[in-house]
Amino acid sequence: MVYDGHNTDRIEEMPMRPDGKRVKDLPPIVAAIPYIMPKRYDAWNTITENIDEEVIKAYIREKRRGGVRINHMAVIIAAYYKAYQTNPKLNWFVVNSHLYERNHFCVSFVILKKRADGTPDETTLKIYLKPQDNIFTINRKIADTIAKNSAESHNNSTDKFAKMMFSIPGLPKFVIWLAYHLDKHGLLPRKIVDLSPFHTSMFITNLASIKTSYIHHHCYEFGTTSVFVCMGKPVPNYMSGDLTKKMMPLGIVMDERICTGYEYAAFCNDFRKYIRQPELLEVPFDGSAPAETPAAADMPIEA
Repeated sequence: MVYDGHNTDRIEEMPMRPDGKRVKDLPPIVAAIPYIMPKRYDAWNTITENIDEEVIKAYIREKRRGGVRINHMAVIIAAYYKAYQTNPKLNWFVVNSHLYERNHFCVSFVILKKRADGTPDETTLKIYLKPQDNIFTINRKIADTIAKNSAESHNNSTDKFAKMMFSIPGLPKFVIWLAYHLDKHGLLPRKIVDLSPFHTSMFITNLASIKTSYIHHHCYEFGTTSVFVCMGKPVPNYMSGDLTKKMMPLGIVMDERICTGYEYAAFCNDFRKYIRQPELLEVPFDGSAPAETPAAADMPIEA
């Protein structure tokens, strides 16, 4: 992965990391909060966001009738990314009690795969989004990444690194300790940041795919994850009073240090708007003219 910006300078007045730039001139209370709550697990707030499953299903069915296969995760990631465009602080992160503005946008997620002996296994993947993307290109990136990593014999770079590390007694503890301290001071190499699923704009997991209820999953202390989204299996929409309809609960955990409650609320309001009107996600996120709807033959099978 090559980032748009190359943070090669490391000067005291403008500390840089491979994945972000230090935010300067913060209000005193905002700058102080990461020192008051130095750990990510000190600073996480949770919310359950119930989204209208019927709207998403109707949109997915409409696109399938046109020969385009889109999945739930693509809709949610696209709505999140679209809402981030007008709420950029959602892509900030805290390391070593300092706030950084990330210089790219990426999403980490877990998939289940089978080993050669048939037993289930997990692997973590990461995709990078661009302003030129829309819901169709995001869906393509998700599906292509899953397809590439679903083969029994395939191990991605993260899997290979972990397998090598755990093959040597005593090495894992040293490597994790070293990586943690290098990252704390912005010295973790770019290649390791690229491999790490914990250095991400958003982590999302789809428990609905295994028919499991949502959870509020913690944001990892190692890395830069500021928001974790968990998709739960759809349930009757008791909030609307119509139990024949369904809603999908999302368990969301947020690092409160990256922005104010008002800014989180503004983001959530925009996110809900795009979930209610998923057709808005077909316009590229940089506001350019929408690309043509991809042909059925060009679209991947839903994962």
